[in-house]
Amino acid sequence: QPPPHCPICEDERQYVPPQGQRWATLQELQAEGRRAEIRELEPGLAGIGADPSIGIGQRALLVQTAAGNILWDCLGFIDDAGVAAVRDRGGLSGIAMSHPHFYGVCVEWSQAFSNAPIFIPEADRRWVMRPDPAVRMWRGTFAPVAGLTLIQCGGHFEGSAVLHWSAGAEGRGALLTGDTLTVVADRRFVSFMRSYPNQIPLSASTIKGIVATVRPYRFDRVYGGWWDRVIDRDGAAAVERSADRYIRWIEGRASERSF
Repeated sequence: QPPPHCPICEDERQYVPPQGQRWATLQELQAEGRRAEIRELEPGLAGIGADPSIGIGQRALLVQTAAGNILWDCLGFIDDAGVAAVRDRGGLSGIAMSHPHFYGVCVEWSQAFSNAPIFIPEADRRWVMRPDPAVRMWRGTFAPVAGLTLIQCGGHFEGSAVLHWSAGAEGRGALLTGDTLTVVADRRFVSFMRSYPNQIPLSASTIKGIVATVRPYRFDRVYGGWWDRVIDRDGAAAVERSADRYIRWIEGRASERSF
């Protein structure tokens, strides 16, 4: 039986639809004809989504390295085809997510790969709705495998994180961000929010802190949480100018001719 409440849904960052909370099982989603959708995004990076999409349409990312593979930002779906696609690419050394809204069915993905560790920031421990022995807590920065670094940025959630992939973007470096720094529709900027659906902004000091955490890392490409939300080049500069634009507006220092 589903629980009587969904604490993540009832938090101010999310919402319960007017018609009330709805629940679904994996078996129901599969019976409706959904299947895993796999796309090759660049050498060493594959996207995993659901077709038709579920939830808000996010997709996961499988980063493949010589030291091991990490699944980033789980979606709420898994099937045999998706598992086979990951296995064909070398399996999983671990699972990590940008924030609690994207925990999805991370336990099922872990169990499909011999209880692969699930890396969750200590700051977001209370948002783990399904405790499991595979969960491993971390703080600050953490390297799940060589060449990949989890970075706790805060902001959207206290433990909101990004994943830096040093070999991404043909060696120029890539940053996988989910909603921690969300790639916006024009794919030239990112944005920062406490709540996206409820439009709760973050403070200037918080945004400066987020940018400071990623500034030491070299990256040219930014992958957001959806198929089409990618900044292909100049990603580090895009993060800096996005923070500057956001802070100017919330502090009342911007004008129509500012940008």
